Amino acid sequence: MEQEIVALQSTAKEMLAAVEDTTQLEEFRIRFLGRKGQFGALMKGLGKVAKEDKPRLGQMANAAKKEMEKLFSEKKQALTSFTAGSVSGAGIDLTLPGRRPEKGQLHPVTQIMNEVCSIFENLGFSVAEGPDVEHDHYNFEALNIPAHHPARDMHDTFYVSDSILLRTHTSPMQARIMETREPPLRVIAPGKVYRCDSDITHTPMFHQVEGFLVDRDVSFADLKGVLTVFTRKMFKKDLALRFRPSFFPFTEPSAEVDIACVICDGKGCRVCKKTGWLEILGAGMIDPEVFKMVGYNPEKYSGFAFGLGIERIAMLKYGIDDIRLYYENDLRFLSQF
Repeated sequence: MEQEIVALQSTAKEMLAAVEDTTQLEEFRIRFLGRKGQFGALMKGLGKVAKEDKPRLGQMANAAKKEMEKLFSEKKQALTSFTAGSVSGAGIDLTLPGRRPEKGQLHPVTQIMNEVCSIFENLGFSVAEGPDVEHDHYNFEALNIPAHHPARDMHDTFYVSDSILLRTHTSPMQARIMETREPPLRVIAPGKVYRCDSDITHTPMFHQVEGFLVDRDVSFADLKGVLTVFTRKMFKKDLALRFRPSFFPFTEPSAEVDIACVICDGKGCRVCKKTGWLEILGAGMIDPEVFKMVGYNPEKYSGFAFGLGIERIAMLKYGIDDIRLYYENDLRFLSQF
C-alpha cells in the first residue's frame, strides 16, 4: 500500500506538470482529486490493510492528497493569472463587447449587372454566356464586319493572334446562338469585353450586355417597347427616350438611344452638358446579312438587337463621373453601394 501511495503521488505530479490549459487542469482534477478519483479510491482501500498499519498509511495517504490539492491550486492560479495578465498586458479590456467583422457585399458593377439581367429575364429573355477569348469570325465577320472594314477601327482590339482576340463586345453571342438554334429567340449575353482605351469614361476591360430578339414580324416598335420598359425599371423613373439615327454594321436601321438626364430630369445640367439627354445604349434591327450568315431566311424572320455598358448604366444611376473609381478598390467608395 505504501508503494501505491508513492507511485500515485509521483504519477499525479508528472501529469500536473504537463497541464497547459484550464481544460486539461479540470480533467486532471476529475481523474485524481474528484469524488471518484484515484486518491479517493486509495483512501477507500485503507479499510483492507492490517489494523496496526492503518494509522501510518492513513497519515501518509492524507498528506499525499493534501499536497496534490495544494499543487493543483497553485497550478490553477498560475494558469488563470497568465491568461488574464497576457490579455491585460496587450491593452485589451475584457469587459468590452466583441468587434463584429465587416460584412462583405457585391461590387457595384456586379449589382447593376444582376439588376439588368433580372429585368430582362422578367421580360422573357434567357441568359447566355460566351468566351472572353474570341475568334475573329464571331467577333467581326459573322456580324457583317469583314476584314478591312472601317468599323473595326472603332473597337481598338487586343489581338492574341491574327484570328484570335479578346472580344470587343458581347455581340458574338448573336452569331453563336443563332447558328445553333431556331427562332423564336429572346437572349441577353452579359460579360466582360476588352478594348484598348483608357480615360475617365473608358477602361481596357468593362462589362456589357448584348440583347437580341428574333421572331416573325418583329418591328422597331417592339424594340422601343422593350427598351422603354427596361429604362423605367432600371432608373425607377418614367424617363423619356430619344432614338437618334446611327450606324452599326450588324443592324439596319440603327440608333443611339438617349434617356432624359437622370440628374436634372431633362432640364439641362453640367452632367448632360445642358442638353437634357444622356446616351445610354446602341440598338437597331438585325441586318439581313447577319441572318444570311447564320442560315436564317431574312424574308421569314426579323429581329432587333441592343448593347449597353454596365459601367455606363451604373455611372448614370449613381451619379459617378469617373469610371476608374470602380477598379481602384477603395473601400470608402465601394462600401457606399
